[in-house]
Amino acid sequence: MVPVSRSNRERRAAKRRRSAQRNRSSRQEPPDADLFTEVRSALADPDPLHLLTYVSALLSAIDPRNSHPLVPREADTPTREQLAATFCDVAIPETTALLAVIAELAGDDELLRTRIRRELSERPSVDPKWLARLAETTAHRAVRMGHALNDGDNVFLGVRLAGTYEITVLVYIDHNLGTLVKDAFVVGEPIEVMLAEYRRHTVDEPGMIWEELDLADARAWLEEAIELGAITFPPQETESWPECRPLIEWIARGLPSGGTGRQRQQWQPADLNRIADRFFASSWGRSLDDPDHRSLLESLLWYGTDYGPGDPLRWSTVRVEILFGNWLPRKVIAPADYLAKAPKLLRAFVAFAHDEVGLPTALTGETLAAIDACETNYLELIDSPRSQGPAALLAALGLDEGDLAGLGEPPSYEEYMLDDLAAAVGGRDQLDQLDDTPLPDEPFDWTDIADDISERVAEVLALTDRCCTELLDGEYRTASRRLLARVASGDPAQFRRKARTETAAAAVVWIVGKANGLFETRTGGSHIRVNDLTQHFGVKGVSQRAGTMLRGGGFRDDTYRVQLGAPDFLTADRKQRIVRQRDRYRRLLEQQN
Repeated sequence: MVPVSRSNRERRAAKRRRSAQRNRSSRQEPPDADLFTEVRSALADPDPLHLLTYVSALLSAIDPRNSHPLVPREADTPTREQLAATFCDVAIPETTALLAVIAELAGDDELLRTRIRRELSERPSVDPKWLARLAETTAHRAVRMGHALNDGDNVFLGVRLAGTYEITVLVYIDHNLGTLVKDAFVVGEPIEVMLAEYRRHTVDEPGMIWEELDLADARAWLEEAIELGAITFPPQETESWPECRPLIEWIARGLPSGGTGRQRQQWQPADLNRIADRFFASSWGRSLDDPDHRSLLESLLWYGTDYGPGDPLRWSTVRVEILFGNWLPRKVIAPADYLAKAPKLLRAFVAFAHDEVGLPTALTGETLAAIDACETNYLELIDSPRSQGPAALLAALGLDEGDLAGLGEPPSYEEYMLDDLAAAVGGRDQLDQLDDTPLPDEPFDWTDIADDISERVAEVLALTDRCCTELLDGEYRTASRRLLARVASGDPAQFRRKARTETAAAAVVWIVGKANGLFETRTGGSHIRVNDLTQHFGVKGVSQRAGTMLRGGGFRDDTYRVQLGAPDFLTADRKQRIVRQRDRYRRLLEQQN
């Protein structure tokens, strides 16, 4: 499945957005004449998207999330605050219009929004009238256009802009790249028109799925996919993405909260063993039942569950291309004659797996044809020198070792992994001293908890204790108590706001669970599904609240990969896995030396 395509109208809009990037301003340089000309043209256009997409492109052009992770941000690139200040210094209708839009699109920054509104209150209003009604914008319908092979989903949002204009937001979320936004754009048409058009274009395509999305769930889908895309390098860039990201984020913030994002199925080791046994007992796999093919199938199932859409029984042409063109040659270190058995094995397994889930034969035929098309290049690749480990990572970043000459000698793969383990426990010294002693059963520490939030904290504590007692164990109870105390003392304002205690409690346990690999089926030890946790608390989603709590506790607010930086929050199982990995990578380093 590919992203929905654009009409000529959207392409012209994309051209206008690109011109906005060339007109970036800083506080030291006043806005130029080209910018004023473009804004006047946008204000004269009866389509509000002209101005909105223009401002979105301006904000995207200075968004620090677009920076290369290893290249310093350009010194003359202004911040949002500096850009707004530039427009505040020039009181004319064009800058008033720009500020009115920025106040909405930058609505996640309440301080900036307040400053802009104070400035606007001292200026005369400008036409068009819809500028004053932007806060009335609401989304009223969400639809998912998916596919049986789960490569990705197109999410359609029907939006009433300024309470009047009908527009549609289209976002393509790619699961093969990690469930992130690969492309998106906004169209000045009602959602019913857009849905009818795309249904007509896909009526003959097998495996299409259309379903209504709850608006809160749509928000969770979009925000999680945007967040992951923003921390992924190289970034996904199209004619309109990420230029329309500020505009779509603004619309998403207006949707109800508390939704559930895309849920990956959790595969237990026993589930995968049963799949392998059924395959090798079937007519497709019986002749391949030997140690090499069983070992190779473990790798294919690993790829199928832990990468991409996360379903080992649904294989698309894209998944095959990624497997043979990148993942298998880079990830599995083995002799070429062993790896060469993979195409034949995958042909048999795809036929078996697609038959098990009842996929259309046309889709199976496309996937088998993709294996045939990839085989020759794959065999050449595994029989020639290729990047693996850190070298492959540098190549993915568009770099080589020469690019890092000023940064010193690049670490070996083993050093890189040891650094990653050290980050989970707070540093190399802590990693050296780490053992697998279980966390003690200890009471909650009320020492630094403000009196005015103690009742609210006690409610959250009771809920987390109950969850850990019923679903987990005493170690998780202690870790959750420590985390709750850290957050409540570090950011008591979180507990003064009106919010569901169930969501706060679920977020606490979810953070501790993520840090300990609770939701990962391949780690061994205790694990449950995220759904089990959210259903226990009666909530739909927790990642947003978890991000707020992580910031309040002084942690990195990365909800995709939670690292709390101290063994105080880690269970014996998790510490045991870290110690085992630590010792393994150290042995490998010693062997190299």
